[in-house]
This record gives sequence, structure tokens and C-alpha cells, in this order.
Amino acid sequence: MCIIFFKFDPRPVSKNAYRLILAANRDEFYHRPSKLADFWGDNNDILSGLDMEEGKAGGTWLGINTRGKLGALTNYLQPQQDPYTRGRGELVTHFLTSDMDSLSYLKKVSTEGHLYNGFNLIAADLSTAKGDVVCYYGNRGEPEPIVLTPGTYGLSNALLETPWRKLCFGKQLFMEVVEQSEALPKDTLVTHLLDVLNNEEAQLPDPAIEDQGREYVQPILRKYAAVCVRCATYGTRTNTIILVDADGHVTFTERSMLDKDTSRWETNTYEFTLQS
Repeated sequence: MCIIFFKFDPRPVSKNAYRLILAANRDEFYHRPSKLADFWGDNNDILSGLDMEEGKAGGTWLGINTRGKLGALTNYLQPQQDPYTRGRGELVTHFLTSDMDSLSYLKKVSTEGHLYNGFNLIAADLSTAKGDVVCYYGNRGEPEPIVLTPGTYGLSNALLETPWRKLCFGKQLFMEVVEQSEALPKDTLVTHLLDVLNNEEAQLPDPAIEDQGREYVQPILRKYAAVCVRCATYGTRTNTIILVDADGHVTFTERSMLDKDTSRWETNTYEFTLQS
């Protein structure tokens, strides 16, 4: 389970406004090995965490490169996972390392969607000169990817904007923070967005999540019904905030759990300007 909230406006009216504000949680088993976010790639131009699970190593759930390509992935809640499918994390890394634009890449992915378990994929080209383009494709939804209109979106483990209660609740909290973003110092904005991502209030009952996950036992689904998931061996282990301002300056903040210990966290921030 993961959750992403984002607002984008390629041509903000105010110089103090952000072109992109994104807040995301990665939910995973605590024992699954991964690397904290850092720069990597042939030219050290890609910034992301990396999955180090055997057979899935090198994939990622969220990343951005200095050329303005951004990719974000969530899994689609489905009880029966096919163990022989390809690792979904490669969908993000392949985009970040490719020269394809976001829509062309998602069109290619849509022809290969059957090779993967259920997923949702956001792909974006952030260009100060040309304007930002954000696209979406989910292999359990429509057959073709779509170009998103500027606005605010929420994505969890169903299709984009599926009104799970926790998604609607978290999106409202996110929008309340975003509305203040121009007036807040950047550090304060990041702190408020992290507060949204760490909200553990279960949004129950939720018939939508129960229907999609009907083959799961109810106590498990109830634990997934908050923006921040917290179970004994599984839950939210990474928070990520990405801010892109009008001049193309990127601030990437990652807060990650250390050593499978829910009381130990490390926060790192990276900043750079888009080459585009």
C-alpha cells in the first residue's frame, strides 16, 4: 500500500507559487531491503531510493532526474499476486533512464501492462521552457494513458482519484497545506506536508476498499485504512516531499525508517535546478 498526493500548475501566476508539490508514502514490509534516496545513474543525474529485494533490485517507487523526468508508482490492491510477473519498480527506473517523453513512454507501457501485477504509474516531464506535462496510466483501468490537466490529485492502491475514504481525507489535509504554501517558509511547508503523510487516523468504514480487497480478512484491511499505515511488520517506511518552484529549483526531502525500527527515522534533503 502506498499513497501519493500532488498538485501541479505549469504556469503559476505568482512567482512565489510552486509548479509542483508532491507528497508520497511508501508502505512496505519493514524487512524488505532498500537504499535511501541518493543520486545514481551513468551521469549521477537520477535521485531516488532503490529496492534491493532479490529479483527486484534496481527498481524504485519514486524518483526524479535533473532533466525533469519524474516517475511515481503505486501497486493496485489485488489479492492474487502472480509471482512470475516482472518487478513493477523497473517501470519508474526505465522511464528515468530513457529519452522517451512521458506520454510516449506510458503508451509503450500500456502495451506491456499484462506482464505486471496491478500498478498505477505517474510519469512527468518538467520543463521550465516548454511547460510541465504530467501523465497517468494504470493497467487495471483504461487501455490508454491520459495527460492530466493542471490540478490536485490523489492516488493510492486503486485507480487515480478512486474515492477511498483515506484518500479523500488525506487529499483534503494536503489541499489545506497547499493553500498556505506561498505564505509558508519552505522548511515549514515540508514539515506540514510530512504531518499529512504521518496521519494515522483510520478512515472507517470504507466500503470501496473493502470491496476491492474482499478476499482479504477484514482486520488486515482496517489497518490499511489510514494515510500512514502502521502494523507490526508492515507499514509506512518512507515519506517523500518534492517541491518544484517557478524557476525549476527542486527540493527533494525523504524521511525514512531505519533498521526496521518505527521509532528511528532519518531525514535527508537534496536540492538542484532542472537542466531544462
